[in-house]
Amino acid sequence: MNQKQILILGIGNVLWADEGFGVRCVEALNQNYEFGDNVKIMDGGTQGIYLVQHVQEADVLVVFDAIDYGLKPGTLKQIYNDDVPKFMGAKQMSLHQTGFQEVLAMAEFTGNYPADLLLVGCQPVELEDFGGSLRAEVKAQVQPAIDIALEYLKQFGVEARPANGQKQALSPDQLNLSDYEQGRPDEDAACRTGDIRVIGGATGSSK
Repeated sequence: MNQKQILILGIGNVLWADEGFGVRCVEALNQNYEFGDNVKIMDGGTQGIYLVQHVQEADVLVVFDAIDYGLKPGTLKQIYNDDVPKFMGAKQMSLHQTGFQEVLAMAEFTGNYPADLLLVGCQPVELEDFGGSLRAEVKAQVQPAIDIALEYLKQFGVEARPANGQKQALSPDQLNLSDYEQGRPDEDAACRTGDIRVIGGATGSSK
């Protein structure tokens, strides 16, 4: 019997505080567990349309993301199947970023769409903090979110085994959670919101 193809995808932008929740989930999953060859773990970041081909290949899709459900910050919520596209993405980072709703729509249009979908979303605490990391309430939900996904995948015969030794990271070393947090400059060395010359308004300009 052919095994179902499983895609476990984390999406979001680690540079904007809790927006990185989905990516941090797949990072932890990749480091701490091993799976069969039919399971792909992927840091989708903000790749947008480039994720379509991967979604098309999946029979089962699990997505981790920061979702604005309007709930208490740090709250986890699961969404299934046809309801998933309604909830994707707490924040669109630019006008050029294709939302994951469009990725799902394109996969469905081509007739190659996962039969089973699970979205594990976490209500963010803070998004408007460039260079910031997950807030404590959101970071505490990374492992519970992973546990939800692993329990869901059991019905498809997916066995998660403890990782044996160090594994190759999904993203560059400087973006892994510990290095990213430790390497952040203080407030005096790096503006958190943008170019102070613009934020404060131009001075000394001629009229």
